[in-house]
Amino acid sequence: MDLGLRGRRAIVCAASQGLGKASAMALAREGVEVTIVARRRDVLESAADDIARVSHRRPRIVLADVTSSEGREAILAACPDPDILINNGGRPPPGDFRNFGRDDWIKAIDGNMLAPIALIKATVDGMIARRFGRIVNITSHAVKAPVAMLALSNGARNGLTGFAAGLARSIAEHNVTLNNLLPGTFDTDRLKSNLAALANNSSRDVTEVTEEIRTSNPARRFGHPDEFGATCAFLCSAHAGYITGQNILIDGGAYPGTF
Repeated sequence: MDLGLRGRRAIVCAASQGLGKASAMALAREGVEVTIVARRRDVLESAADDIARVSHRRPRIVLADVTSSEGREAILAACPDPDILINNGGRPPPGDFRNFGRDDWIKAIDGNMLAPIALIKATVDGMIARRFGRIVNITSHAVKAPVAMLALSNGARNGLTGFAAGLARSIAEHNVTLNNLLPGTFDTDRLKSNLAALANNSSRDVTEVTEEIRTSNPARRFGHPDEFGATCAFLCSAHAGYITGQNILIDGGAYPGTF
């Protein structure tokens, strides 16, 4: 299927690895001019090389921290009029909420709520003027089914989710959509580090813990990043203009509810 995106421009945050990189690669394959953002130059350059191999066009790279105004200015200078914005950020650390102080909460909210909102604010009016825009926030399955140990993530990401729900309805008439993608367990470096931490905390072998988590999923496997990227690209497509204000789980059926 031709997604109708050739020549469109996209900003993809935290795109040096994992689900952000997979989303950037999927968009690049569709002929999108991609600008990828991350804080580490080595992995960002490597990601750009990988994207160039599949799209025959090297993406723009921006070394920036999206939580800072200077970082966002650098991103928008590189791609001032994006048609597509993919918000993505690192997950705040897990732990008992009793152990988190104000600074922990502010950092989580900055990274997973306020920075995405700032980028949306900076780009949405241009999308409205051009009568095409696709905004996707990569959040977490925990938005749908909160996990006690992910208190920082639960709070910050649900704040972004509530904001997005209100804005999405006010911009839909302009062919600008705003959706959230909620990933479950995907085979990424982040998952590997989380499994290693879980194994260490429970004094168990990481192989045992990995197999337990994998087989507990109805699909009996972890998701592949390319599956996530393809879903993200479709939500950005010309065919998805009637999908907005949604929280779309990609978790292999792990969430047990009907809605």
